[in-house]
Amino acid sequence: MKKITTVLCLSLLLSFSGCTTTTQPVTQRNSQLTQGNVQMHLAVGQTTKSDVLDVFGAPNITTRDGSGREVWTYQRSAQVAQSSTKEGYWTVLLGGQSSNSSGFESSSRMTTLIIKFDDNDVVSDFRSRTSNF
Repeated sequence: MKKITTVLCLSLLLSFSGCTTTTQPVTQRNSQLTQGNVQMHLAVGQTTKSDVLDVFGAPNITTRDGSGREVWTYQRSAQVAQSSTKEGYWTVLLGGQSSNSSGFESSSRMTTLIIKFDDNDVVSDFRSRTSNF
């Protein structure tokens, strides 16, 4: 009997542990790429690669320009969806009316940041753009 109870307990434990999922914390770096943060944290001739990594995290793309200097590209997108429902009903002695309406609105925003570094790993130029659609 004790052996059956032990096997049953182990089976239950394994089945419950298979159902759990671990959630990873959301990094705030994804939300750090805004026009305001770009202007506050990047300065030509002053900001280093290390500073950029601390603020914006790892770039999406790293390349080299025609002069052989390193170029980092960041792209972040966000999508906002909103829905609404409106419902009403009124009645008169012998008649009535019911109305129902709903709506859905969705918009997207794409932010792109391109940073060029000089031979000393200091920002030599940067451009950023935000598009809403």
